[in-house]
This record gives sequence, structure tokens and C-alpha cells, in this order.
Amino acid sequence: MKSNDFESLIQLAFTLVMYLLGVVIMGISLFPGLYLTFTVWQNFSGLIIPLRIVCLSFSLAATYFIYGITLIFVVAFCRLIFGLKLKEGEYPYFSIGALKWAFANAFILVVSVTFMDFMMLTPLNVFFYRLMGAKIGRRVQINSKKLADVSLLEIGNDSVIGGDVTLICHAAERGRLKLRPVKIGNKVTVGLNSIIFPGVEIGDSAIIAAGSLIRKGEKIPPRTVWSSLPSKNIRERTKVTI
Repeated sequence: MKSNDFESLIQLAFTLVMYLLGVVIMGISLFPGLYLTFTVWQNFSGLIIPLRIVCLSFSLAATYFIYGITLIFVVAFCRLIFGLKLKEGEYPYFSIGALKWAFANAFILVVSVTFMDFMMLTPLNVFFYRLMGAKIGRRVQINSKKLADVSLLEIGNDSVIGGDVTLICHAAERGRLKLRPVKIGNKVTVGLNSIIFPGVEIGDSAIIAAGSLIRKGEKIPPRTVWSSLPSKNIRERTKVTI
């Protein structure tokens, strides 16, 4: 068997394992809400069918939100059980470090795909990222679900991550997975649709204009405004208004 075929089989096996794990995680998270729905359906059996369906409809809606809240804690618990705290470094694609990276991001993906739209700009969003290992200060607003490798992420107080910002702490290059932390200071604004690459450090009170791309390892000085693709300093900030 050729090495490429063997690697493809490994990837397929890993995918199936992740699907199975997803079934377990989502199934556990669905249980409390579905139990509520079953109880409602059983206890309101004496009602006429239209009213019984109304009760069932409300319980099903509640089931979804109960599922989302439960999922946050189940995923965070799995992260602790599997020891998925990412560490800066370089790892071959087929290594324990890369495997931990894949699992950590897969757990986040389950929440992102199935519930995170209802968490945007709420304390739940920041709370979840903290549970997954991110170091996030006070009064931080995050309006994006495109954050990966969050245990390598630091965000200071009073910072804002705008809508659909892509923020990643990894790069896949020449057969190796490279993990680098991203550090965002206090009172920083990252505009919508911006892309922040690994190893970036953004100083206090800096502004990243909407749609900007911050290249790997870029150091953004405090109190500056950066814009364009790739990003560049367009002016010094003379007054902090945040």
C-alpha cells in the first residue's frame, strides 16, 4: 500500500471517530431537553390534540436552548478529560500534538455549527471561549464564531472582536502544523471580516480596520490604526475614544 493511501485511510478513520464522538456529545446534550419534551407530552395527554401540540412545540423550542447550554459544559468537560490545552510549537501532521489540535477545534466546531449563532454578543460567547482555554479580559465583546485554537488566544480588557473576524493560531506548512499564540491588548477593536494570523500581537488601543489582513507574526504598535490587504499602519491615534 502506498504511503498516500495509508495516510488517507488514517484520515478516514479519524473522521469516523470524530463523527462517533460528535454523536455521543450531541446525544448527551440533547437528553435533558428531550426528557422535558417527553414529560410534557406524557403529562398533557388529557388535552385536546391542538393544545397538546402547542405544549409540545414550546417544549421542543426549549429543548434546543437547553441543548445549547448543556453542550457548552459537555464540550468543556471533554476538553479537560482529554487534556486538550494547546502548546506553542511545531508538530508533524501525524503526531500527538496535531491530534490534540484537531480534537480541540472539532469540539469548538460542534458548538459553532449547532448553537453559537445564538451566543453572539452575549456573555455566553466569552464564557465558552474561556472554558475552552482562552485568556479573555473583562467587558470583551466577540461577534464572531470563526475563532480557532482558542487556548492560544489572549484578549485584554474592553476589546471588541467584530463580526465574522477570522482569528487563528495555527498554520499548516511543509508537512508541519505550526502553533503560535495571538495576543490582543486592552481596548483593541478588530473590524468586521478581518483576518488575524498566528503569532500576531496587537497593542493597547489599536484599531484594525474592517476587512484587514494581519500577517503571521505581525506586531501592531499601541494606539495605531491599521488597514488594507496586507495591513499597514495608516496613522497614529492621537486620542483614544473607546
